[in-house]
Amino acid sequence: MTVKTTLSFTDRHHRFIAEKVGTGVFASHSAAVSAAIELMMQDEAEREVALAALADEIRDRMRTPRDEFVDEDQVVGAARARIAASNP
Repeated sequence: MTVKTTLSFTDRHHRFIAEKVGTGVFASHSAAVSAAIELMMQDEAEREVALAALADEIRDRMRTPRDEFVDEDQVVGAARARIAASNP
């Protein structure tokens, strides 16, 4: 279903869309706006997936028993020593 609506654009946005329509990138202003909305929807869906994965990873790490924690000095100690040695 298609719904007709009225939109207002800044001069800058209008020029950009008109240029894209004029060069054949989009068939119409409506097609350009639709493509932009689709891209926003895709970006939002991808962001939601990434945030959900991050939340899952944080929850998994929070369930790690303390005796399995890795000491920061063990992980980055050698790198810190190398940096310190290179900066006399």
